[in-house]
Amino acid sequence: MERTNPPGNDRATPEEFAAWLRVQLERNGYDLRPRGGGQTRFAKESGIAAASVSRTLRGQGIPETRVLEAIADTLHVPLAEVLVAAGILNRDVLHAIRQQTPRTDPLTPEAAAEELGITDPQKVELFVSMTETLRKQRAANGGGNAAEN
Repeated sequence: MERTNPPGNDRATPEEFAAWLRVQLERNGYDLRPRGGGQTRFAKESGIAAASVSRTLRGQGIPETRVLEAIADTLHVPLAEVLVAAGILNRDVLHAIRQQTPRTDPLTPEAAAEELGITDPQKVELFVSMTETLRKQRAANGGGNAAEN
């Protein structure tokens, strides 16, 4: 997809998303010619308001995330691909997310503070103390998630 954004901005524009969506719809057998019925059929099958489908195909804005999810489901396209096409995510961010490896070692409170950008020694000490208090509270309540306690 050719970008029309200013240099340094690789996010899709509404017009680019409209072009991408047109291609996807046509690939999936939706006839987008006048009186072809494709827009109406897609709106009905996806549960998206016909007016919203029409606005999107005219490049008049990017739909809400729930609409993007319905587009992905109906077209059998990964949601991540739709989010990139819509400019919600850029490909670099998506690649970084996909390349993350799960943490194998437990995260210490000190390491968590560092990752959160907490550098002041007193604030680190407070953070570690608070974490230990929450751990003790969770243990006293029989385990489970700390957020549930």
